[in-house]
Amino acid sequence: MRFTATQIAFMINARVEGDENASVASFGKIEEAQDGQLAFLANPKYEEFLYKTSASIVIVNESLVLREPVSSTLLRVPDAYSAFATLMIKYDEIVSQQLVGIQSPSYIAHSAVVGEKVFVAAFAYIGDHVKIGNNVKIYSGVVLGSNVTVGDNTVLHPGVTVYHDCIIGKSVTIHAGSVIGSDGFGFAPLTDGSYKKIPQIGNVILEDCVEIGANVTIDRATMGSTIIKSGVKLDNLVQIAHNVEVGENTVMAAQVGVSGSAKIGKNIMIGGQAGIAGHISIADGTKINGKSGVAKSIKEENTSVTGNPAINYMDQKRIEVLYRKLPEMEKRLRELEQKLAVETN
Repeated sequence: MRFTATQIAFMINARVEGDENASVASFGKIEEAQDGQLAFLANPKYEEFLYKTSASIVIVNESLVLREPVSSTLLRVPDAYSAFATLMIKYDEIVSQQLVGIQSPSYIAHSAVVGEKVFVAAFAYIGDHVKIGNNVKIYSGVVLGSNVTVGDNTVLHPGVTVYHDCIIGKSVTIHAGSVIGSDGFGFAPLTDGSYKKIPQIGNVILEDCVEIGANVTIDRATMGSTIIKSGVKLDNLVQIAHNVEVGENTVMAAQVGVSGSAKIGKNIMIGGQAGIAGHISIADGTKINGKSGVAKSIKEENTSVTGNPAINYMDQKRIEVLYRKLPEMEKRLRELEQKLAVETN
């Protein structure tokens, strides 16, 4: 598919500067883009490439003042990065809309209810009493257990597994290899040192507009629901344990682990490889630095923490400054001890 500068400008509300009929068929980085590709310039550090690029069309900030002539057609917008993201979303929607129908071989139970304009790729499995909304895309290798619900406009990428009774909302994206609703880690220790499995009879609920990265695991609740609320974004390799609740618009970077029954508030940012202990709560707006270990509840909203165990960010920075001074402080202490020993003798 090819799009002209005029068509793209309409999509992102841009002002065309140059050839309105310039057209593109793909995207490229501004330092590498070729004729027939679209690029964008948001970071001033890359401005030099604007005057060298072969890209046919470049999205730039309205405020950019050119220092040299450019050969590309420019699309001027208030925020080039945001406009490019919007364009990518629209392009993805156009491409995905072309995928409609049920490929073979795939299995759809007779009791399943499938909405309109649904795409089911070959080798997908849809179990008993599953309910699938309109415009859903289900790629190869997806498994939907019995009684699963999938809302409108949701995309399940290859190899996603959703266990029985789980509920997936509207406009949710789950990337390849993720598992929704596997058993929570519940085992009762016995007197002989062995463990007895506790049945996990709850489910997982993903609310609307959630995005789940690749190879994420979200455990079903022991009872009730593990709940991921609307707008949450989870990076690859995140682990969410049973009965956890994650509030609206919270984001977690790769390899975060959240232990059972933790209550994570809304608008929280959690850096990669951070760990959250079980049965604690994190206040809205908290920022947790990467590799931090949060062992107790954070009650004050909009705070930043770091370290293991995690403490206030600024307090931790002061500790780090003192820590770097320890060798010098030890040396001074020894000198004082030696001086004191001489004076007392």
